[in-house]
Amino acid sequence: MAAGLAAGALLGLAVPVEALQWQVGSRQIWRWWTAAFAHLSTAHLWANLAGCVVVGAFGAAARLDRRWTVAWAAAWPMTHAGLGLLPGLQAYAGLSAVLHAGVAVAALALAATAQGRSRAIGAAVLIGTLVKVALERPWAAAVQTVPGWDFPVAVGAHAVGVACGLGCAALALALPRQGAAAPR
Repeated sequence: MAAGLAAGALLGLAVPVEALQWQVGSRQIWRWWTAAFAHLSTAHLWANLAGCVVVGAFGAAARLDRRWTVAWAAAWPMTHAGLGLLPGLQAYAGLSAVLHAGVAVAALALAATAQGRSRAIGAAVLIGTLVKVALERPWAAAVQTVPGWDFPVAVGAHAVGVACGLGCAALALALPRQGAAAPR
């Protein structure tokens, strides 16, 4: 999934940002997917491509099965749909919210299903992600000026991504595994 998101972001270079980005009040629900492929600068694109590598490597190292990829895929449009809840956010472009969802899915998967050191790593990554989002203080303003970026950063989108990722991962935990015998 991480490779697919990266490929989509690269293909998104051929399309104007305004045609792909999420926009407040838009009834074009396809933007719940395409917003991930729009980037506001070259630095923004490169940062998100690096994020795809990191999240993909984390999931691969954790040896997560298909249900976690499905959970991450489900969190993708939910994350962008949830952006409408953020006051002050007029438009959104980029992969960061979906990448935050992916980290949340992978970390919860490890914390809830792995054993030993892998479980501890999942818990540590999950706690670290929650602390990172809390330090961004999205409740103060969903969009903030962050030193080093040439556009306002939608830190509220990171929080929405984590929330959607955790929700989809929790659902994946609650549902019976494919191929598992049904309870009698």
